[in-house]
Amino acid sequence: MTIQAFKDNFSQTITLAFPVMMSQLGQVLVGVADSMMVGRLGAEPLAAASLGNSIFYVVMMFGIGVSMAMTPLVAMADGKKNPRRISRLFAHGFTINMVTGFMLFLIILLASPLLYHLNQPGDVVELAIPYLAIITFSLLPFMFFQTFKQFVEGLSQTRQAMYITIVANASNVFLNWVMIYGNLGFPALGLNGAGWATLISRVLMGLMMWYYVRKSNRYKQFSLSFFPKKLSFPMVSKMLKIGVPSGFQFIFEVGAFSSAAIMMGWIGVTALAAHQIALNLASISYMMATGLAASATIRVGNQLGRNDIRTLREAGFTVFIMVAMFMSVSAFIFIVFREFLPSLYIDDAQVIQMSAVLLVIAGFFQLSDGIQVVGLGALRGMADVKIPTIVTLVAYWVIGLPGGYVLAFSFGMGEIGIWIGLLTGLSITGAMLLWRFHVLSRKLLVRRQADNLSLA
Repeated sequence: MTIQAFKDNFSQTITLAFPVMMSQLGQVLVGVADSMMVGRLGAEPLAAASLGNSIFYVVMMFGIGVSMAMTPLVAMADGKKNPRRISRLFAHGFTINMVTGFMLFLIILLASPLLYHLNQPGDVVELAIPYLAIITFSLLPFMFFQTFKQFVEGLSQTRQAMYITIVANASNVFLNWVMIYGNLGFPALGLNGAGWATLISRVLMGLMMWYYVRKSNRYKQFSLSFFPKKLSFPMVSKMLKIGVPSGFQFIFEVGAFSSAAIMMGWIGVTALAAHQIALNLASISYMMATGLAASATIRVGNQLGRNDIRTLREAGFTVFIMVAMFMSVSAFIFIVFREFLPSLYIDDAQVIQMSAVLLVIAGFFQLSDGIQVVGLGALRGMADVKIPTIVTLVAYWVIGLPGGYVLAFSFGMGEIGIWIGLLTGLSITGAMLLWRFHVLSRKLLVRRQADNLSLA
């Protein structure tokens, strides 16, 4: 790839990626605001938020993965200028996403009593159960929002979700202030107040996104309905073949960090609170990297629809370079400000000190974390999801998490050992996915060149 090609692709990619990055940042800032404001209540409410969120986000990320099937398919159809197919993809995607959201909602409600059997501190579990129940209700409006978000992003229109997310998250912070601490005459609900604020803000997000798409002239060419007039099982199958493995990719990674939170609970409240702070900070850079990954999905899917494989490779590698640059800056910030950043969450000196150590490890895995999430996004744009899913399963659950357990409890490294295991899993995943994108895209390019020669 030439320097000029990188510049051209950088310009197009950042135009797509920046709004998505801001949108993803806005979503993760809901958790950051919750953690910062709940942290002022003490270590136990913060640990309870960590425990509740560790369960909720595993399930929610599966829903996000399922909804992401819309984006590459819409991008491919847009590349082929096929509005009728795009309309059908929307209707089928909405049906799949809402059914998925309802099923995930039931799973969490039925499984939440299992928290009592995970050998966690009793006081933490008592606080976590009602908080988890409240935020679980937000899954339904969140999946409603995701349907419209993935649809418009597949059409390379990414700014709208950013604006809506900013408004919704400003509302969330305000509602946190009102409901957690009992301002403006409201009762002080503590941790549960953070849950109610999250639920209300996600309802607002869904309604605003629906209203925008319904009223905007740019979508008038599409016949958008919530449910298809006639269900196409081949289309449902195609979407699920992309969405379900994508959901499991998120589960394997986020589930590894959530399982790490459970292991932290075996060490103690301080370790669990420190894990929550370090993970919360790392999630900021991760979610912004998922914005770059979304742009990779859109650009790769669009170029695949146009059968322009050379530009597909250039676009993909441009995003890999961009995420490496961004995550290197994040690593520098985490390491240099490792003691200051945790102090924004809590006043407990022991928790701050432990969080600072974990942030150093988080700094080291920034690069591999960014590369692996962009790798998943670029390969999703090529509708390649099965092998990446196996890679994430092996890296996190066969190598990373068991390795972290052994280091933590057999070698006595405690919370540091758990995070070294996570670092190992992320590094393996990043290297494997980068290599797979290179191999697959090169095969497509060689095949395309051979076809051109045969035609000549």
